[in-house]
Amino acid sequence: MSFLYFIIVGAIAGWLAGEIMKGSGYGLLMNILLGIVGGVVGGWLFGILGLSSSGSLIGSIVTALVGAVVVIYIARLVKR
Repeated sequence: MSFLYFIIVGAIAGWLAGEIMKGSGYGLLMNILLGIVGGVVGGWLFGILGLSSSGSLIGSIVTALVGAVVVIYIARLVKR
């Protein structure tokens, strides 16, 4: 069940990050991957800041969203 949870959270967070940073999504597979990587990055950033998502669905999505936005931002900096 946790694998399905990661996929759902990743897809939602990746899609939202694509909307925020680009104006359109990256496609289902890339949204899922971006959201999962964003969840790792967001969890790391929130840990450094002393914040936690409390394990809730909304908290997990917000954490993954923040991480995905950071990943997209860094990727754009490197791409230039």
